[in-house]
Amino acid sequence: MKQSKTKQMILCAFFAALTVAGAMITIPLPFSPVPINLALFSVFCAGILLGPKMGSLSIIVYVCLGLIGLPVFANFTGGPGVLIGPTGGYIVGYVAAAFLAGLLSKGSNCSVPRMIGALVVGLAACYTLGTLWFVFITKTGLISALFLCVIPFLAGDAIKILATVLIAKKLRPLLARF
Repeated sequence: MKQSKTKQMILCAFFAALTVAGAMITIPLPFSPVPINLALFSVFCAGILLGPKMGSLSIIVYVCLGLIGLPVFANFTGGPGVLIGPTGGYIVGYVAAAFLAGLLSKGSNCSVPRMIGALVVGLAACYTLGTLWFVFITKTGLISALFLCVIPFLAGDAIKILATVLIAKKLRPLLARF
């Protein structure tokens, strides 16, 4: 069923706001410039529930809000300095994660393994963009960057993936009727 433009705008705004809320729930790690937060969970949900176009658009809205200076990124930060800083690649990677998760999980009867695979691919894209940018900006070696910015987050991201799948299996049919 084709979604109305109004429904698309509402859902896009909702997931942009949900990403803001998720970014505010942070746990700083003393050994890493990247905090643990729930933004990636809402990114995953946006991609899986809204599809590649609207899911990534909702995250682009989130990134643009931060780019213009609104304090929507982790630790209530915003502005172009955050995007060109060490964690900027991960924030931009959110867009790729939402797009790929949505693209690879298309279809109303998407299986759980396929959803998990789509989210893993989205996560890999986010980690790739973020880690390469982190290495470029900080002049840190790749192995060190992986130990600072990826490995400590894998268990939490696995939980986010499983939670997204559980929620998506319940919400996808409801959103189709909304």
